[in-house]
Amino acid sequence: MLALPPGLDPDLLRAFVLIAEGGSFTRAAERVGRTQSAVSMQIRRLEETLGQPLLVRTPKGVQPTPQGMWLLDRARAMLALNDEIVGNFRAPPMVGTVRLGTPDDYALQWLPAILARFAEAHPAVELEVVCLNSDVLAQQFLEGRLDLTLLSEGQEPRHVPAQRIWRGPLRWVGSPTHGLHKRDPLPLALSRPDNFCTWRSAALSALRMQGRAARVTYNSATQTGCFTVALAGLALTVSTPCTLPEGLAWMGEAEGLPALPEMGIVLLRHEAALGVPAADTLAAHIADGFLRAAGPGIAIAA
Repeated sequence: MLALPPGLDPDLLRAFVLIAEGGSFTRAAERVGRTQSAVSMQIRRLEETLGQPLLVRTPKGVQPTPQGMWLLDRARAMLALNDEIVGNFRAPPMVGTVRLGTPDDYALQWLPAILARFAEAHPAVELEVVCLNSDVLAQQFLEGRLDLTLLSEGQEPRHVPAQRIWRGPLRWVGSPTHGLHKRDPLPLALSRPDNFCTWRSAALSALRMQGRAARVTYNSATQTGCFTVALAGLALTVSTPCTLPEGLAWMGEAEGLPALPEMGIVLLRHEAALGVPAADTLAAHIADGFLRAAGPGIAIAA
């Protein structure tokens, strides 16, 4: 009779995923409520079971080995199925409505996979998604019209707790065939001037520091509008990393453009929604989804 292969303990896989995503044994131990030595022992047990090294320490933190990268996606899938099975048997179906605000560019880039996973796990929860500019979303949040909202960091209302869920570089975007980066003044497509936009301020400030003349020739309320103008070869714009539409390219030092600062994305939770299971669970899904998208070894929390 053939011997059965050894089983994989979900707790060991969970420790591995948390370390691979967070780049730290310490952070993983804090999240599971164990000591760092206990988590290290879990990883050793998992590596002994599989017979391969899964994690390696680097100057940038703990990162998966090639074997660990192969395991990472499969471990996530196994844990998701494990949690779904346990949750369906132990917890009553989650119900209710959650009102989520998001700028349109974040909605397109980040939310489809996150909301799909949430809807699959909690089909009885109704989601109302509102796509507006960060400044409008901040006002609606203060008025109690949103339970959760994503905002560009720096546009959150004062004295409102905000959870940073992502931070990364702002970059120039334009058509590679129109040579707009050579124009003087540089034509730009940015957010409307009546909106306080950290991206607009960062782009104009960087050009001023470079001594480069620029003119905002197109003002748009949405990132989609800015991309449309850039696709037409009429102006350059800026964006955080995303999948660019065909016909656009990332630009920077090679085109003589100044470096841009990093930008953050924050999640706000209205006090009236705190402790509401559907809102709490969606907030956790969003934070986890951004962490997954950031990749192993990248710390996104402040």
